[in-house]
Amino acid sequence: MDCRIAFGMVFGLWMSLAPASSLAQAPADTPIPPDTEIGKILKDYLGAENLGIGIVVGVIDAKGRRTIAYGSPAMNDQRPLNGDTVFEIGSITKVFTSLALMDMVQKDEASVTDPVSKYLPAAVKTPERNGKKITLQDLATQRSGLPEGEPSNADRSNLYAGYSKEQLYEFLSGYQLTRDIGSLFEYSNIGVSLLGHALSLRDGKDYEAMIRARILDPLGMNDTGITLSPAMKARLAPGHDIHRNPVPNLDFSIREVLLAAAA
Repeated sequence: MDCRIAFGMVFGLWMSLAPASSLAQAPADTPIPPDTEIGKILKDYLGAENLGIGIVVGVIDAKGRRTIAYGSPAMNDQRPLNGDTVFEIGSITKVFTSLALMDMVQKDEASVTDPVSKYLPAAVKTPERNGKKITLQDLATQRSGLPEGEPSNADRSNLYAGYSKEQLYEFLSGYQLTRDIGSLFEYSNIGVSLLGHALSLRDGKDYEAMIRARILDPLGMNDTGITLSPAMKARLAPGHDIHRNPVPNLDFSIREVLLAAAA
């Protein structure tokens, strides 16, 4: 995995905080530092404000919700950061995928014990081992036995943009598990990507539409999504590599990346 700030290798989303009314109220004595102290922590951690590094912190407590920002979007971009700044959140999207699964379970549309093969085309051969099939729960809890790295049939020069569902099916049909399903936790981007794909097939919508209908719209998360509106593009904080060089947003095929504003 590369060192892009806040980037990941799986389905992604643009994320904003839910309305305060939808969140449990924190007790009055929540030990959250005052905003000035949070600002000092950010300054001490990130260094000088002109380094092209930035962060926005969201706080929810008994007083309501607010944001504290420090830094800038890029070295040559001194736009102020705030709760409306859009960031690519990468692998945090895994949380959205698991939430979509739980929503389906609560609505009796799926069960965590269902084998993922139940939701894939019949011609797809999903890896099995010792008579056990990979379940939706195995994928969500990173215990599927699928590998940590990218699928072997991905184009190494562009891992994301050109990888199709047909290639995913080809990879699954040819992959041999090296350990028993459920025996070990191992972070697998391809595993959670498979989960998101299977859930979207079950839902009858593409991944972004599924997440929007089940999570974003009910919570009023209007600044979260895969497809950037012109307004979101104007508020985007670009990702950077380890040398602080700007990098483009990740471009996925079946595995989308979404971006989010903090408030």
